Amino acid sequence: MKAKLLIFILTTTLILAACAPATPIVPTPDVLAVRTSAAYTVVAEFTLTAAAFTPTPLPTQPPPDTVTPEPPTATPTIAFATDPTQIALGTPGQLCDDYSFDPNTVDVTVLDGTQMTPGQDFVKTWKIKNTGICAWGEGYGLIYAGYSDKMSGEPVPLGTVVQVGQEIDVSVNFKAPTALGEYTSAWQMANAAGQPFGKAIFVKIVVK
Repeated sequence: MKAKLLIFILTTTLILAACAPATPIVPTPDVLAVRTSAAYTVVAEFTLTAAAFTPTPLPTQPPPDTVTPEPPTATPTIAFATDPTQIALGTPGQLCDDYSFDPNTVDVTVLDGTQMTPGQDFVKTWKIKNTGICAWGEGYGLIYAGYSDKMSGEPVPLGTVVQVGQEIDVSVNFKAPTALGEYTSAWQMANAAGQPFGKAIFVKIVVK
């Protein structure tokens, strides 16, 4: 009787076990795969964020204003030249020191052919005009230019500054030679350095 009961219990247990629903097997998650997937996700998010980000350009600083200094305006000045060959810039052929005269009015005193006694003192005066571009100052005056006879000529100092374009009377003190005859003496303007310039002017007398 006990053996039959035991067999019945075992049979019943097996039947119940066979009829019970099967327990699903849950696979063990791969931890390394999960971490790798998460890392890829983060990288993808950063990539998308960087692609969507448009950097704002920094404002360009304008170059500082460059001020070009204007060249100083040259102020023309009247200078006393020491070289009669000095040429005026911008005026080709015009000398710094020069003069002209009118043949009809150049002889102010002692006209050509004036008669003198032997050894007579006289003053010859000419009228000339400063036609250069430099004023005549201290040291300017007449010098002997040769030709025939100096006749002891001594130039009279100008005594004033002669501006460009100004007319002036220039004079020389003479002494007539003691010998009879005709005499001619040539004179010319010179600057402060003793350099002559301009055409010569003459005095012509007859000693009787």
